[in-house]
Amino acid sequence: MKTPLATQLRPRALDDFIGQEHLVGPGKPLRKAIEQGHMFSFLLWGPPGSGKTTLAKIYAESLGANFFELSAVSAKKADVEKVIKTESDSQKILFLDEIHRFNKAQQDYLLPFVESGEIVLIGATTENPSFEVISALLSRCRVFVLHEHTPDDMRVILTATKMYIPDDAMEWLIAMANGDARQALTMLEQTKELYTTITVEHLKEALQSKHLRYDKKGEEHYNTISAFIKSMRASQPDAAVYYLARMLDAGEDPKFIARRMVVFASEDIGMAQPTALVVANEVFRSVETIGLPECAINLAHGVVYLAESKKDRSAYDALRAAEADVKAHGNLSIPMEVRNAPTALMKELGYGEGYEMRSKKSFLPEKLQGKKYYKK
Repeated sequence: MKTPLATQLRPRALDDFIGQEHLVGPGKPLRKAIEQGHMFSFLLWGPPGSGKTTLAKIYAESLGANFFELSAVSAKKADVEKVIKTESDSQKILFLDEIHRFNKAQQDYLLPFVESGEIVLIGATTENPSFEVISALLSRCRVFVLHEHTPDDMRVILTATKMYIPDDAMEWLIAMANGDARQALTMLEQTKELYTTITVEHLKEALQSKHLRYDKKGEEHYNTISAFIKSMRASQPDAAVYYLARMLDAGEDPKFIARRMVVFASEDIGMAQPTALVVANEVFRSVETIGLPECAINLAHGVVYLAESKKDRSAYDALRAAEADVKAHGNLSIPMEVRNAPTALMKELGYGEGYEMRSKKSFLPEKLQGKKYYKK
């Protein structure tokens, strides 16, 4: 099997690494850790193609560690257990790509081995680890934030391929890849395999690969999630399930999909069927605890339920109308009868005076008296 171009060009020494100067430049934390031989667990948080895997491998090799690489998308507890039980004369480093895909139980399993130092964990994630990594594990790892490669970084990386790339094709490729070096190299490699020359038109033709088109920051990502939401809104479960399957097949994070379903339950179904929010939240919890591939069934269950539910945007519309008045009028004076009165002085000043729970008088500020936001 041919080795992908991105793998062929992967630097093996820190001095050959392009970008992320805030981490690997002179005197910066990862460079100092490597130069001083410090072994510790850490998380690399950054966008796709920013160098997370490369930095993990350079770190392990520089420190003479035994490097094990797993992807949380497909790895099971047994795979982690196998690494832990492997005999090794040197420190074992477990690199877990997309660590945010591990559910709570899987992350809990890692904890005692990280805590004891039996393995050094390097986790890579495109998602905020504050939300995606359990607090106990997070507290035992340093977090290093990576940024998208700059256009200058991308030019250096693409030039290293030794391919002839005209200026207009180079700029188009850099703009399309949006800081993702791996995507740029893959696109370049596919174009070279299909055509003898690299041109903008040839690059566009080669961009038909579904995985390249479904970049999480690209147009196809937004088109698909839009079609998914609009299909549920139109009460079309078949279309909604199709777009769900398409997102999962392209590698979308199931938690992202589940979050959108929770929002949809309140925004579009709302008061027509308030239990929809309960169902959506339970689907999200299932995704967190079960993970792929099985959680796809939970997502499908929830999608069909939400698509079939009656729709009512009155609560959502009420919020937006109230927000418009907040922006238009600022902090209007709150009526005295609904103000908090925690002290005797405030009571003397009339705070809370005359409040009746069943009062028909509007508790809105005087300027907004008679305003109706929630329209049944």
